This record gives sequence, C-alpha cells and structure tokens, in this order.
Amino acid sequence: MPRSSERSAAPLPSARARRRYFIVLGILGVLAAGFTFGLLAYGNPMPVGTDGFWRIAELRVTSVIVMLIVAVCQAVATVSFQTVSNNRIITPSIMGFESLYTAVHTASVYFLGAAGVVALTGRANFILTIAIMVGLAMALYGWLLTGRYGNLQIMLLVGIIIGGGLGAVSTFMQRLLTPSEFDVLTARLFGSVSNAEPETIPIAIALCLAASTLLWARARRLNVMSLGEETARSLGVDHRRELLTVLFLVAVLMATSTALVGPMTFLGFLVATLAYQFADSFDHRLILPMAVLTAYVILSGAYFLMKHVFYAQGVVSIIIEFVGGITFLIVILRKGRL
Repeated sequence: MPRSSERSAAPLPSARARRRYFIVLGILGVLAAGFTFGLLAYGNPMPVGTDGFWRIAELRVTSVIVMLIVAVCQAVATVSFQTVSNNRIITPSIMGFESLYTAVHTASVYFLGAAGVVALTGRANFILTIAIMVGLAMALYGWLLTGRYGNLQIMLLVGIIIGGGLGAVSTFMQRLLTPSEFDVLTARLFGSVSNAEPETIPIAIALCLAASTLLWARARRLNVMSLGEETARSLGVDHRRELLTVLFLVAVLMATSTALVGPMTFLGFLVATLAYQFADSFDHRLILPMAVLTAYVILSGAYFLMKHVFYAQGVVSIIIEFVGGITFLIVILRKGRL
C-alpha cells in the first residue's frame, strides 16, 4: 500500500505515471511524424529536399491534411460523447450520421441517376450536407432532452431506430438501382480520403478547429460531467445546458468528418478505447491529445501500409472498420454489458 504522503488525486498521480504518459505520447508523435514523411516522400522520384521533391510532396499534402481533420473530428467527438453519455461503448455514430449520409447519397443517385453523385459535390452541397446532419441531430437532442421525461438513454434508443430506418430505406433504393449506378454509389459510401474535395477542405478545417477548440476549452467541465448528472449538478454545473452544448459540438465534428470522407463507424470507438488505455487518466486535457495522436497514427499508418506495402489503398477503411468491430466485440464481451 502506498504511504499517505504518496497518494494524490492529480490526473497523473505519480512520477511513474507522468513518465509513462509522456513516453507513450512521444512514441505516438514519432510514429505520426514518420508516417507523414512516408506518405509525402515514399515513391517520390526526386531527391529529398529538392524543388522537384517538394512539388510532388505538395500534391500529397491534401491527403495528409484530410487524415488530420478526420483524426481530430473522430477522436474529440467520440471521447466527448462517451463522457457526457457516461458510457465508453457507444459512439456518436449511434445517432445515425452515417445512415443519414448513406440515405442522402442513395436518394440522389436513385432520383437523379449517376449524375446525383456529381450534384452532391462542391462547397454549397458540402455545407448543406453538414447543416442537414447537425440540424436533424439538434432537433433530436432538443426534443428528447428538454422534455419533462427526457433522458439520454431514450435519445440513444431513438437514434438507433432512426439509423436503422434510414438504412432500410437506403437498402430498398439501392436494390432498384442499375448495376452501373450502384457501382458509382458504392464508391462514395465507403469512407475514404479520396472522397474529400479540395475546395471543401478549408471549410472542414474551420469547423474542425472551432468545434474541437471549444471542446478542449471545456475539458474541466467534461471532467465534472464524467462523474454523472447528480454529482455535476451538486458541483454547480448546469448539466442539461452543458449536455446540449457538448452534443452540438460533437454533431458538428461528426457531420464534418462524415461529409468530408464518408462513414467510418468504428474508427472513433477504436481510437477512444486505445486513448483511455494509453493516457490512463481521467483528465480530458490529457485524454484528448492522446486520442487525436492515436487516430492520426492509425489512419496515416493504415494508408501508408496498404498503399505502399500491400498496394490495396481502397480497402483501408474496410480494414479499420474490421479491426474496430473486433475491438468493440472484445470490449463488450469483457464488460458483459453496454
């Protein structure tokens, strides 16, 4: 048993814990830098440091920026959502963002043909897609959380039902598409960095920075929210107001990520689960940076390996979803409950 003088309620209570945290963070930082350099330099025919090298590297920077945006959005949104819901199993994807994305694109191809995919490109449609996702999410939150009997559990259940309903409608429309239209649609429904359009990236960066910065600024409140509704109220936090604020920012991050690259259902869960283990702390000021770095290392590492080692870039999101799904099942079986 530790002596009383060694006990601490700090986020990292001992020198060993602090050393472990920064060692893990440093390893992730080195891996992130290595994979970034690999994505920019591997296969570049020009000598490193020359003008030709940087011209070719600039063409690849877009993909790296997109990965960083998705990493920040998925990591910050998932950790924050699990905190306010007091559940480390569920993720923001449960609210139906991916199902809504699938339904919108399927309906476009169903009613407009293959030209429907083209109709959903550009800044205006990117902003419109995000606005629809955030608007529907906040309508759901406001309806289910501000009522007399409103609670988070009912909201999550309704979100699952809505997601399942949208998925059923999308499947029905997909069955009626021609093979060529279905092929065009399928390419958009897989989460992929190649889905990102260069003209939408500045908007995605602005939304990602704004929402993630606001959530980072609320890290101390998130620490209190993680203690539960009654405890948060007793400590002076307006629980419902804070809950709606965090859910709105989470909706913005998830809508931005989904509209930019498409669905990545289990990426957030995989990242959050690893970040909790790596950080080994309750403080969100420590968990959030760890989650972002973990997400970026997973994305950049997966794309580098699949593109340059296995030459199967198109299956990156499938591999991430497969690993994330297995991790989800393992956690469920170990916990024995949701």
